[in-house]
Parts: sequence; structure tokens; C-alpha cells
Amino acid sequence: MTDPLLPELLRLAQVAARRAGELLRDGRPADLAVAATKSSPIDVVTEMDIAAEKLITDVIAEQRPDDGFLGEEGASSEGSSGIRWVIDPLDGTVNYLYGLPTWAVSIAAEQGGERIVGVVAAPMRGETYHAVLGGGAWATGAWDGERRLAVRPAPPLDQALVSTGFNYVAEVKAHQAEVARRLIPLLRDIRRGGSAAVDLCDVASGRLDGYYERGLNAWDVAAGDLIAREAGALTGGRPGERPSRDLTVAGTPGVFEPLQRLLEDFGAWHD
Repeated sequence: MTDPLLPELLRLAQVAARRAGELLRDGRPADLAVAATKSSPIDVVTEMDIAAEKLITDVIAEQRPDDGFLGEEGASSEGSSGIRWVIDPLDGTVNYLYGLPTWAVSIAAEQGGERIVGVVAAPMRGETYHAVLGGGAWATGAWDGERRLAVRPAPPLDQALVSTGFNYVAEVKAHQAEVARRLIPLLRDIRRGGSAAVDLCDVASGRLDGYYERGLNAWDVAAGDLIAREAGALTGGRPGERPSRDLTVAGTPGVFEPLQRLLEDFGAWHD
């Protein structure tokens, strides 16, 4: 971390993620309700998503007023500093709405279109993951101090544990279910956690061998993709492409390429 900008951005992202995580964990109302919907009636936004994004942008803008923002709940500004923050204030909103623990705050900083800092806070796990470009991936949790993250040694594909997610549009979800049906006999098993940011960090920390999903936005993956890559994972989209709304794939070397090929063969990126 020789560039003095990187530790500054990392510290700011960590503070914002911690404070937003505390707000979401401790401030969740007992009568939490849906505030709006997005792609379908079951793709929801709660009042807490909106409050967490405002907290994050306020914390960052106070220290760096010239930076830009791209946030899931509407934060959007170009900025003039060359730094843009890509924010998912609550990744796993449906889990949060139902009281399930797998949700996270995801904050990444980009410079020139390249992700240079990523922080994912998972308050109900008591864990926070972070990475800077070229500096490795790290986590804090129930253990003492920071732990450097590393992907698992690659198993044969038929022994790989892979996670995925499903879209909220019924027709897309049906196609994704068919892809998963074809994949399951070729893998150890498939998991569905409900948070792309957490899934990517689980690849980074060796809790998963791979992950894929269709229909993700930049804020879903910006921080987690950097953390996974800094832990030794390979990430991409369709063969030869970067992660995109068509497809996001992450995996330990040895799992990534055969998984990506199968997803291409199965048409995971289209109906």
C-alpha cells in the first residue's frame, strides 16, 4: 500500500461500512416493511436500505466532498477527484426483511474505472472483509487481529461447493433454476445465500469453491470482486469478459474455468 491515497480510502470505507452496519443491525424496526419495489413486486427496498445509503454517502462526502458516487438506492454524482464510490448499503435486503443473518454492507472505491479498495461488512457474522489493489485480502472477526484471506486449494469440479443466486423476475428465475438443475449433478452441491457480496467473500475466505450469478449490478459485486481476486480467486463473466449483468463467475483456480465453460454451454447468461 505505497500510495498514500489507498489507506485513506480504506479507512474511510471501513468507518462508513461499520457505522452503516451498526445502523442496520441495531436500528432495525420490529415492524420493518417494504418501502418500494424494483424489478418485480418481490425485489424490495426497505426504509433501512435508504437510511444506510444516506449515512454512507454523508460520511464519505464529509471527508471527500469532490468524490463521485454510484449507489443502489439512487446516489449518483460524477465528482471531480477521479474517485468514485460504488455502494450497496444493504446487500441481501430480502434476508434482512425476514430476519435472516446473511446480509452485508458493500463499499468500493474506483479510480479510472478500476476498483482499488473494497470493504464488505457482515454485521450478523461479526466479520468485515477488506482489500486494496495489490495488497491482498483480509478479514476481522471473532479471531484476534486481521486474518489474511486465501482461496481453498482447487478440488475436482465434482467436489466443488458452489453458490449462486436467483433473479426476482419469474421468467429469468425459471431459466436460472434449469441451469442449476443441470449443474447440481456435476458438483459437490449448490448453495444459495442471498447476498452476492457475502458469497464473493466466502470464495475469498475458502468457505466456497465457486460462485456464479446472472443479473448483478456494479454495486452488488464491486467490493466483493476485488476481495475475491486479492485472495487468489479468478473472476469474470462470459469467457474472455469481465463480470457483467449477463454473468458473474468467481472461483478458485481450477474451478473457475470449468465452471465458466459449463455456464456458457448451459446458456446461463440468457433465457
